[in-house]
Amino acid sequence: MTAAAPAPRRRPGRTTLLIAGAAALGVLAGAVTGYAVQYHRDPTPLPPLAQQKLVTPKALVPDDATTNKTINANRWHKTDDDISKLLIEAPGGAKIIEEPGYDTLDSFATHFERPGPALSDLASDSFRRVATEMWEEDDRVTEVRLVQFNDFAGANEFQRDQSGYMSEKKFAGNGGAAIPGVPADLGHVWVFSELREKPGYYPLRQSRAIVRRGDIVVEVFYNDKRGRNISQSDVIDLAKRQLERL
Repeated sequence: MTAAAPAPRRRPGRTTLLIAGAAALGVLAGAVTGYAVQYHRDPTPLPPLAQQKLVTPKALVPDDATTNKTINANRWHKTDDDISKLLIEAPGGAKIIEEPGYDTLDSFATHFERPGPALSDLASDSFRRVATEMWEEDDRVTEVRLVQFNDFAGANEFQRDQSGYMSEKKFAGNGGAAIPGVPADLGHVWVFSELREKPGYYPLRQSRAIVRRGDIVVEVFYNDKRGRNISQSDVIDLAKRQLERL
């Protein structure tokens, strides 16, 4: 028996394609109609982006009570006040060598190996002021300095310069250690590897911390007059306490 020839296959999806095409034309026609309607309508005004009449406080005439602080109240920071009051307090019973106060630029420059160039560099780096204090306890001398500049750039330059030579053998002779919670490039402490010796005197063990906070560079010198070992953590603690005061 001869098999019947198979019926030709029906093209799939033709009806579906026709319906889809009609739907697409309907959407397009609706969009065109919508644009045409909107085109003939008056534009809707947008709400104002800002108030037309702002209420501002009336300007006051300066009087005897007017100060630089009251004029710049919104931009005033506590480091614009008397920074000598921000120095950490000496421990009870310590011998005060220098009360908290200010050092002049000329006097401060004498602490450097080359006072003349140091004076010139500080002036060009927008040096503003330096507050210092010093005390002694159990043959250990602590000196704290707050060196402030007129801008961050000056403070950054000073901090980098002072930190840059500390690893040399003539000074600490080591890379020092970072202060916890402070980026390594903004603060470090060093305990000197070698004693400083001078005939007729006890050997001196030295340590130093240098850290910047804004436009102020904190310097801590912590030295033992009998050459005893200094714990790095003690120097870090002094530096962190001073940072908290700022």
